[in-house]
Amino acid sequence: MSSSRIPVSVVLELTYRCNHRCVFCSCPWEAPNTSYPKGRELDLKEWIKAIDRLYDLGVQSFSISGGEATLKDCMPDIVKYIHDEGIRRGCANPIVLISNGLAMKDEYLHIFKENDVHLSMSLPGYETFREHTGVDNADGVLRWFSKAKEIGLSTTLNVTVTRMNYHELFETLSLGLISGATSILLNRFLPGGRGLSHMKELTLSNEQINGMMDTAEEVLTEANRYGNLGTEVAICSMRSPDKYKRLHVGYECAAARGFFVVDPSGKIRTCNHSPRVVGHVLEDPLISDIEYWNLFSKGQCKPVACKGCLKADRCDCGCREVAHILGGSPLEPDCSLGNEIG
Repeated sequence: MSSSRIPVSVVLELTYRCNHRCVFCSCPWEAPNTSYPKGRELDLKEWIKAIDRLYDLGVQSFSISGGEATLKDCMPDIVKYIHDEGIRRGCANPIVLISNGLAMKDEYLHIFKENDVHLSMSLPGYETFREHTGVDNADGVLRWFSKAKEIGLSTTLNVTVTRMNYHELFETLSLGLISGATSILLNRFLPGGRGLSHMKELTLSNEQINGMMDTAEEVLTEANRYGNLGTEVAICSMRSPDKYKRLHVGYECAAARGFFVVDPSGKIRTCNHSPRVVGHVLEDPLISDIEYWNLFSKGQCKPVACKGCLKADRCDCGCREVAHILGGSPLEPDCSLGNEIG
């Protein structure tokens, strides 16, 4: 790894399994006609070995997802090991666990509280929850936010905004915060995974992208809370990029720079959205596809079309992996960024 660097944050995707069928799901193994190389899921012993190696390489911050992380039987043991090993190494940071809430238990909430876990739960619309996920559990998610608040567990309301739930965004965000969510994470729909089959009905227009951020800023201001936009936008697509005080908006791709991903069988990707495998957490070298990794880790994936832009030093013009998925190269424009997809 002398020719590249490893970010200090990692996402561990514990399992391919999920109890939702979200139409916006970007997991690469859920893509139509996918060739993604799913493998045998790592067991607890292998995950511990992987976590030790990641700590040795300088990783300090861990997020846990899936699939659905709560479906992995050894999830509590993994959480405890990350927490305890972080304390032992003197680099303990809160663990973020991302869940859809369907298999949540009171037991898990207490485990999270004991091991300094920040819980992020998905609510992709209240009225349209079933339409987005295939299950009817919106009230269940809100109930878990309330229970988490009762025991002092910090939480994030995670909302993927689509053309189908855009009309109820104010109500969805408000319900989550009223129920006890500490903050919000806003994501515009990004084509990938199962979502590739639903681009036309889910992709936001440029007007809607600006509108979703305006709505989030309004709700956060009223609630005296803060939030983040987790999916990059382009500065040139924004009406008023400096107006957001409560919502933190990112313009640069964080893949392989801010974080990277380890899939359920140990394969490494630049980000959770990417379908391209670049290495394996239990193999040497850790990163085998150095050329592709370095496009991201060294910030060399800006669109060719943005050359000469005065703001290119702080903007990557949207999601670079979406550009690769839809345009064939991370150097192409992100054509999901406010464009109509037919």
